[in-house]
Amino acid sequence: MVPTGIAVAIPPGHVGLVAPRSGLAVRHGISVVNGPGVIDSGYRGELHVVLVNLGREPWVYERGDRVGQLVVVPYAPQEWLEVDELPPSDRGPEGFGSTGN
Repeated sequence: MVPTGIAVAIPPGHVGLVAPRSGLAVRHGISVVNGPGVIDSGYRGELHVVLVNLGREPWVYERGDRVGQLVVVPYAPQEWLEVDELPPSDRGPEGFGSTGN
């Protein structure tokens, strides 16, 4: 977990998504483990970026390095309804790769 020294107030009805930096990924194989990381609107602490090194060489971050990017987007709150059966769909219950792509 890399501390950023930054705290933010995400507006209600929005969520912050911490995404990897493409330059770090291409040059060093550095990515965000739980990418995107999620910051809800009620969190007020320091932001941390959970990084993973998928490259072959060690990488050490330094103060001031840009280790992630925050995207703030609106979300639609959901009310969940328990049902005995789901309505049918074209895909049905098929899993990963079942669409032929």
